[in-house]
Amino acid sequence: MRAWNSVEKNRLLGQSVKVGPTQFRRVWELTRHASDALGVVPPTVYVVNQPTLNAMTAGTLEDSFILVHSALVDHLTDDELLDVIGHECGHIHNEHVVYLTTLHMLRQVTAMFLDWIVLPAVLALSAWSRRAEITCDRAGLLCCKSLDVSTKSLAKLALGSQRLYDQLDLDAFVAQYDEGKLGPGRYLEAFAGHPWVPKRVVALRAFAESRLYRRRVGEGDSGLSMSEVDEKVHEIIRVV
Repeated sequence: MRAWNSVEKNRLLGQSVKVGPTQFRRVWELTRHASDALGVVPPTVYVVNQPTLNAMTAGTLEDSFILVHSALVDHLTDDELLDVIGHECGHIHNEHVVYLTTLHMLRQVTAMFLDWIVLPAVLALSAWSRRAEITCDRAGLLCCKSLDVSTKSLAKLALGSQRLYDQLDLDAFVAQYDEGKLGPGRYLEAFAGHPWVPKRVVALRAFAESRLYRRRVGEGDSGLSMSEVDEKVHEIIRVV
């Protein structure tokens, strides 16, 4: 893991741009905001030249870093980007980094040669990863403190078209969750490291009903307990 981490950081220094106080200050300040909100050491952030809307966290517990695809910076508002960076800092806060990096290595390196051998590990880590993503969606929401911002940033990941964002009907998008419950194709999610996006929106809406979140944003002491939220979310994100 440490050897891979060292090699990957050298690659990033040669093929991406490292964020800092004098380099992309907007992204640097959002990272400081998110890390302060979650109580973690500010991670190193790299902007990677990629056209897909994505970000990821990798490294070790002692040396974590975040990769932000350049398209993500172009497509998201500052508040939405704060939500995404907060999500990634949530992985660091919850000590997910080693497992995420292991899953990445299994998929990107080992699987090229030993696909059938590592499949059980990939399936197990993918199931864990989908739940970790739900946890970190909550972290992003706690950082930006706006359910509307968080859910829109998630929907943008599925849409990817700047010309269509203003026309997006979020409720119609969420309705895809119910439609997607039927059919054998739903089992493909077992191989995914992220839950399908409509599920993530529905799960995040459930968390927004919790006392924990409502207290955080000054909406009073009423709401669901976290055990009630987790019970609802378990039913939402289950694959079978």
